Amino acid sequence: MITRFGSSIRARLTLWAGVAAAIFCILISLLVMYGALQTADEWRRASAVNAALRTVHHLERGELPTVIIEPDVHAIQVLNARGQVMASTANLAGKPRISELKPVNTASRMLITCDLPEWPGDCQYMAIFRAYQDDGDWLVYSVVEEVPWYVHPALIGSLAGFTVVMVLLTRFGVSRVVAKTLAPVDGIRAELAEITATDPGKRVRIPRNADEIRELARTVNQTLDRLQDAVTQQRRFVSDASHDLRSPITAMRTQIEEALLYPADTDWEETGRALVASLDRLQALVADLLALARLEAGAPTTHQPIDLSELVSAETARPRSKKIITTLHPGVTISGDRLQLTRLLTNLLDNAERHAESTIIVAVRRSRDTAYVEVLDDGAGITPDQRELVFQRFTRLDASRSRDAGGTGLGLPIAREIAAAHHGTLTIEDSDYGARFVLQLPLPEKPPG
Repeated sequence: MITRFGSSIRARLTLWAGVAAAIFCILISLLVMYGALQTADEWRRASAVNAALRTVHHLERGELPTVIIEPDVHAIQVLNARGQVMASTANLAGKPRISELKPVNTASRMLITCDLPEWPGDCQYMAIFRAYQDDGDWLVYSVVEEVPWYVHPALIGSLAGFTVVMVLLTRFGVSRVVAKTLAPVDGIRAELAEITATDPGKRVRIPRNADEIRELARTVNQTLDRLQDAVTQQRRFVSDASHDLRSPITAMRTQIEEALLYPADTDWEETGRALVASLDRLQALVADLLALARLEAGAPTTHQPIDLSELVSAETARPRSKKIITTLHPGVTISGDRLQLTRLLTNLLDNAERHAESTIIVAVRRSRDTAYVEVLDDGAGITPDQRELVFQRFTRLDASRSRDAGGTGLGLPIAREIAAAHHGTLTIEDSDYGARFVLQLPLPEKPPG
């Protein structure tokens, strides 16, 4: 199961669901208790009043017994006009007057009183009624116990049991639902761990349900595909780089060992020139690797206005072994890094020079908001299925390996990275002969006039 801070998602969700259920049940219980308390309170008050009224009725009809039986109240006491106890419930028989309170300007009074002599430390509801007799006003005291805050122990027990049962049911239900929901995720995790440890080419199974977990499995498989492609490309790069780095080193070692074996017969000047040539190749290879690494890492670029026609004119003016024909439209100005764009153009011209038979054509034009630079050679060309392959590191097509011995295999990848850093593209397009490289760069927006 997926865990964090030592606790599973299932346990945490179950815990929080239980806490939420407990809080909800407690709130419901409090509402129920409040309602029950209000109802019981009204019932107790009504019981005291009704018992007092019945006693007054018996008194007025002359049917008042000495011992009053009223099971709905705690106690009743009747006083005559002189304050003498004339009747009461059995628990107050022979007891003195329980209270000195009287109705004020009314025939009755309802109140809560505490610490009566007969019930010290307790509080009661007391209903006091005035009954008019020939010898004066008689008083009827009707007493019931005050309702406690918990109303009744049975109510507290029932609500507590209800809360416990609901919390347990909630935790059980949430635990089952979460476990069922996360089971595919756990399966994906287990399969991913197995794939990482044993078979990178394997993929996780896609759940049948069309939900977020299905999309998660698809995303995981897409990520594994990209990772496998990246690993394959990295392995190929390491293999090619190690071969290209070993070649000049091996050549230099062989030349030095041969010269040391026969020092008297060695032309040290020729050996030195050969070593310098190998070192030049090794230095160029390392410089290209560093440049490509900086570009892929997103090295910052400077931006300044650059006239592409002027830049191409300056680069094509340098002596080359093949004839260069240019078609340059003036005023094609972009914003970019001059050094990087010069490197891009140089790499394209170097590549064209190595593969051209006799002529290289360079054109600069614009179309709407895009600048175009085309470099075309009259060589053997590149088949459509290999046009993307040449932009991979250390790639040399089999047909041109012998003619491409002077390159490092990084010129075109570097050129494409520079184009991407300027928000442009570098592709190989169709042509009647040779290879036609097309660079597209965005033109800066005109400031509002």
